[in-house]
Amino acid sequence: MPTISYHLVTSRTSGSVPRAFKYCKATSSEKISSHSDINVVRQSANYHPPIWHYDYIQSLRSEYVGESCTRRIEKLKGEVRTMLHKVVDPLQQLELIDIIQRLGISYHFESDIRTILEFNIYNTNYQGGYMCKKDNLYATALAFRLLRQHGYSFPQEIFNRFKNNELGCFEQSLCDDIKGILCLYEASFLLIEGESVLEEARDFATKTLKEFIMKLNTDQKLSAMVSHALELPLHWRIQRLEARWFIDVYRSREDMNPMLLEFAELDFNMVQAVHQEDLKQMSRWWSNTSFGENLSFARDRLMENFLWTVGISFQPWFGYNRRMLTKVFSLITTIDDVYDVYGTLDELELFTDAVERWDVNAIEQLPYYMQICFLSLHNSVNEMAFDTLKEKGLNNIRYLKTAWADLCKSYLLEAKWYYSGHTPSFQEYIENAWISISAPVIMVHVYFAITNPITKEALGCLEEYSNIIHCSSMISRLADDLGTSKAEVERGDVPKSIQCHMNDTGASEEDAREYIRSLIGTTWKKFNEERTANSSPFPETFVEIVMNFARMAQCMYQHGDGHGVEYGETKDRVLALLIHPISKHQ
Repeated sequence: MPTISYHLVTSRTSGSVPRAFKYCKATSSEKISSHSDINVVRQSANYHPPIWHYDYIQSLRSEYVGESCTRRIEKLKGEVRTMLHKVVDPLQQLELIDIIQRLGISYHFESDIRTILEFNIYNTNYQGGYMCKKDNLYATALAFRLLRQHGYSFPQEIFNRFKNNELGCFEQSLCDDIKGILCLYEASFLLIEGESVLEEARDFATKTLKEFIMKLNTDQKLSAMVSHALELPLHWRIQRLEARWFIDVYRSREDMNPMLLEFAELDFNMVQAVHQEDLKQMSRWWSNTSFGENLSFARDRLMENFLWTVGISFQPWFGYNRRMLTKVFSLITTIDDVYDVYGTLDELELFTDAVERWDVNAIEQLPYYMQICFLSLHNSVNEMAFDTLKEKGLNNIRYLKTAWADLCKSYLLEAKWYYSGHTPSFQEYIENAWISISAPVIMVHVYFAITNPITKEALGCLEEYSNIIHCSSMISRLADDLGTSKAEVERGDVPKSIQCHMNDTGASEEDAREYIRSLIGTTWKKFNEERTANSSPFPETFVEIVMNFARMAQCMYQHGDGHGVEYGETKDRVLALLIHPISKHQ
């Protein structure tokens, strides 16, 4: 048995308010180098051990692999493609595309869907065809959402026909068409800054749907769809989780197409089998790092780190991206805890300097636990750079190490604020926090993993952390703060956006939270505009992944700290997406 040692630890203190000391048990594997004082006071966040163990992950098996599954999925895919092109009525085409997207199978038919939307819907109906001649709120809103979602410039003024010209507001008679109102609500979240008609549409639809939920009504299926949308709009949701939810909803619909359902269920299970193999490979990698044993102060969250990558890029062919990002997320989680929980300010300055220099010789100045962190970071990132050099002929190490240095410098600034007792203004906080949320370093890695060819123009925008990366970072930071700030401040951490806004304005916590939620909505408007900008040097796939990072952050922190706390919603999501296949008899 290993010998047991005890390190005197405490939560960090803010200002002059002392916290109680306590002892934190640690095994002898937590070695202290000659550069670390054994009597140094350290914080303990008391993170619980992982609930997903190595042996359990390695035991995962799926029956949805092999030639029989592949043959069946290809046959069904052909039948669905034929169905897509056989439908003539524009509204039926839109409804079928919407169902295919929500079932999570649209990635098989991207070119087919784009052809239908462009030639059958956009070119015809944008110029006053079928959809625009009929005052059909449901059809208009559905067309608007799908066209904007796919990058087409569809004007907000299309909804003016549903407004009372004298009163300047939406017609009250529309409130009887809940299906249409629900479609209007979902469409309104694709607005950009300055689109007042869509602002009004969102307010009107939200109010109407909330009133509908409050009433006793017999249409339980429609009520479930409305409640789901009010919880989080479709445009902000993670596609894989939405597919898992919608498959169950679609199964009970009277107009359910058995072939579509079979295809969606089989495809979900086959993709899950691919994810399980990625997960097992990453579980072996994580075990080999020995972070769990050597760095017991940090969160051991391999499963949650992998879950992020599925939310960002679930498609089977993004296996390398998922595996690479799992390493990146795991390194970020550990290094974040070094700065937030365990390291002294002197140690953190040395670590930051080592990352900036990207020099293995610098580890001689670091304590043992930091030597492990730095060498793992250095070796992993260099290996990823070598992959890019081999596959694409580009040496990208300077972009990667700069992004990591920026992240560590942002962590260090927060640590300095903490140790000095400084409460930053909201603006001061957010100018640093959009980097410390780690989206920039993650997206730099993603760009090199998925993009070919790589362009000089894109590299320039990547180096400056372009607007789409900034928008994704802002949404992620604000969502994180909404979910985690209360526990982090109680534990001992720098004030987050909520506390900074309260300090600046004297607002109550609830008002501050409402302000942060409004900022998320405002940032999504900017994001929507950036997404459709013709001047973007980034490929569409990269832009979608950047968007998915923001969506995944809203998902992970929707009910609290879903990254640090594995129970509750996070556990349910892991089971639904990565462990349990959809049953044939469900």
